[in-house]
Amino acid sequence: MSELYCGRSSPPLRDWGGRLPVALVFPEAAEHGLSTLGWQVVYRLLAANERLAVERFFWDSTSPRPRSVDSGRDLGLFPLVLFSLNFEGDFPNALKLLMDADIPVRAADRPSWPVVLAGGPVAFLNPFPMLPALDGLFVGEAEAGLCDVVERIARTWVEGGGKQAALEAVAPLPGVMVPGLSPEPVRRAVVGSSNVLGRPAYSCFVSSEAQFRDMLLLEVNRGCPYGCRFCAAGSIYKPPRHAEMAVLQEIVERCEPHKVGLVGTALTDWPDLLPFLRWLAERKVKFSLSSLRADGLTEELLGFLRHTGTRSVTLALEGASRRLRRAMNKHFSEEAFLEAVARVSRLQFGTLKLYMITGWPDEGEEDWAEFEEFMACVDAARREGQGNRKKGVELVSLSVSCLVPKAWTPLQWADTPDEDRLKAAMKRFKAIVGRHKGMRFAGENSAQARVQMFLARGGEEIFPCLERAAEIGLSAAMREHDALVHDVLRRHPERDTVFPWDRLDIGVSRKFLYSEWIKYGRGMVTPPCPQDGCQACGLCGMDDFLSLSHGR
Repeated sequence: MSELYCGRSSPPLRDWGGRLPVALVFPEAAEHGLSTLGWQVVYRLLAANERLAVERFFWDSTSPRPRSVDSGRDLGLFPLVLFSLNFEGDFPNALKLLMDADIPVRAADRPSWPVVLAGGPVAFLNPFPMLPALDGLFVGEAEAGLCDVVERIARTWVEGGGKQAALEAVAPLPGVMVPGLSPEPVRRAVVGSSNVLGRPAYSCFVSSEAQFRDMLLLEVNRGCPYGCRFCAAGSIYKPPRHAEMAVLQEIVERCEPHKVGLVGTALTDWPDLLPFLRWLAERKVKFSLSSLRADGLTEELLGFLRHTGTRSVTLALEGASRRLRRAMNKHFSEEAFLEAVARVSRLQFGTLKLYMITGWPDEGEEDWAEFEEFMACVDAARREGQGNRKKGVELVSLSVSCLVPKAWTPLQWADTPDEDRLKAAMKRFKAIVGRHKGMRFAGENSAQARVQMFLARGGEEIFPCLERAAEIGLSAAMREHDALVHDVLRRHPERDTVFPWDRLDIGVSRKFLYSEWIKYGRGMVTPPCPQDGCQACGLCGMDDFLSLSHGR
């Protein structure tokens, strides 16, 4: 079977005879699934197995019943349903898909097939609001054992075994949580333990229907060494790993794309970034980059990007003040940031996009006043870079989101930000940006952010709200369950608070995370992960992994 499917055509279908039919469900619109690497990796892995008949499902609000985009078959016909959960907001859609297929929503009401499993980033963050609907979870990176899980289920199905036998067969496998059968906490399955990403993800489908149209997505690195205290990716994708340039070149040569999108949490940390971009340009392959660190934007890199047609640069500012950026362990240099702004303007990029977060613990007026001064410096750096020329950065676009304290970060001990405070901050930032010509502001809706907080911090107790959300929408369901929502959002975690996600073991010790929370309050900086790993957080010191990763 071909590894890459271009355009609108579907991959070839397999006959169901003697095979396990697998529904691979992405509970969002097809355009998002076709631009999500993790889901496509799973498709590639499973579709290579001759014992499986894998078909794709997406969320389609216009369809009365969920049907395969490959064959038109109903979801209710498949004995194995695999959900890819990328965001907490996927929960109601996933339940709605089960309801519309007449599949009992609660696992307790499904004594026989189908088996309903879930994986994806949320599965090793906090999947527990969704757990009552699931027969099991795959916790970790799909390349680290998902194929073995599905193979055992396939063997049971083909041999005529029952659902319980299938669950008992997979329960002991690495990365698997079958409630009541798997030993807990379930340790996250990880590919390798070195700093090399031996099997980088890349697109299985290149399509005009995708959010990133007709683009081959390539994973440059996985994980991040900087240890920003708000960033779940910095924890759940440890250890930080880089792809090898030769491996990515081989993928590009095999797939022959017209355009490549480089995906990673720390692109400018990859030592082969510029050589690889030059290699692409020599082959007349267009490329696109995700956000970059200001301290990695050398004159050479920026000059190359501009020469090859890039019109915009995206930088993450994160916090409004030095105090907040230090507390969050941002490793941010104002000097490097302003130098990058001047370079971007001097090289006549049209747009500079800035991202920031508000809602930090103890954020207040002094931080906002400092931000006002800093934006004046940004404007000055832009004009300095432009010099006497008429052209420079024509638009500075500031996008501000609300802090959602995530599982497996030091900020899991933070209180959820107050909605009125979030509104006040957004109003202040908008006024600051409005004082400068050529600057534009976009702020996240604070009420919507509170919805994310509710889903991210809740456990199985919020499942009835999710069931109702599948019927009437999440906002309406939360209004019906107002007391529950209030209870979840008003919780004040203490040092020994037991979180729903403590049933997992992602490899980073609770002891380490709590020490980082204390450092947040004291404004203390932790250095980035060293290139060769260490034993500080409990993951990379593999000899001491068990004792450290279970530290309390």
